[in-house]
Amino acid sequence: MNRQTRWKQRPDDATWGDFGPDDQLGRLNLLTPEKVLEGVAEVKSGRTFCLSLPLDLPGGTVMNPRRPPPRIQATRRGDYPNMTYPLSRDNARLTDVICDDMVTLALQYSTQWDSLAHMGQWFDVAGNGVPEMVFYNGYRAGVDIVGEQDYRPGAGCHHGSHLGATALGIEHMAQHGIQGRAVMVDIKKHFGIERLAFGYEHLLHILRADNITVRPGDMVCFRTGMDEAIIAMAGTPDGDYLGRHFAGLDGSDGRLRRWIVDNGIVALIADNPAVEILPAHPMNEHVYPSHPLHELCLFRLGTYLGELWHLSELADGLAAERRHAFLLTAPPLRLPGAVGSPVTPVATI
Repeated sequence: MNRQTRWKQRPDDATWGDFGPDDQLGRLNLLTPEKVLEGVAEVKSGRTFCLSLPLDLPGGTVMNPRRPPPRIQATRRGDYPNMTYPLSRDNARLTDVICDDMVTLALQYSTQWDSLAHMGQWFDVAGNGVPEMVFYNGYRAGVDIVGEQDYRPGAGCHHGSHLGATALGIEHMAQHGIQGRAVMVDIKKHFGIERLAFGYEHLLHILRADNITVRPGDMVCFRTGMDEAIIAMAGTPDGDYLGRHFAGLDGSDGRLRRWIVDNGIVALIADNPAVEILPAHPMNEHVYPSHPLHELCLFRLGTYLGELWHLSELADGLAAERRHAFLLTAPPLRLPGAVGSPVTPVATI
């Protein structure tokens, strides 16, 4: 299905069609070889930082009841667990001891990327006054992103199997590669760890105070300090404490939204679970997105979101050198059809 049949009108400020009628990368198209070289040019000392939480954190299901923690178990060798399995059981002359395991993992349980298929919206793509459930560049629910249940009006049927994202899946992000220039915005340093709807005025204060330059094609990281709290809670997160502290971007702040639109940002990344503060302030009195920043970034712009990253050690390391920019390498799993992915990013400064 091409653009002419997929959509006739696009949302305000959307990049739909700007990178081609069948584009599935969004602003990842701005992460060019030149941007990779810009990132490499930010490497001064060669120090590296792991930006992933341990993937069994935050722990439990307090932060999201739909995402259970990972479960690791051995693969099977016939009826036996294939863990510390001595091959001498099968052949007395063999000396090998084998360990082999598998994991059941909610792909967005811990440090993660959201793909452009993670969140769509009701929107009148046909221009006929009838909203449809669509995703970035007009790709459709039930056609391009397919689950077991078809929730489209008048459908109400089972597809019979989970196909996932046949368009906009995380594999496109992985195949393109995620490496380039990134910048750190240290909210904790400037505003502490109290709960804060972080808007444009807060951002402008930090950009000026720290002399931060954001360029088109950059990835922007926001350190709130929540990662440190999650690690300290050691797998038993205090949902009440986390809910009463730490900043999140104010996705309904019009000037902040305009800054994201105008600056050509490839990705917004934070150490909190949604990048934006939730529950969000409704954008109008009628129908509105529950996640306005997700709506702007994933649905309209094709800007990616990274959540629950471990940013504090990097932020402190950059501050010690009075720097803000670095090389970020952060490929997701190349898992066709997935709408999100765990990631173990590496920052090099």
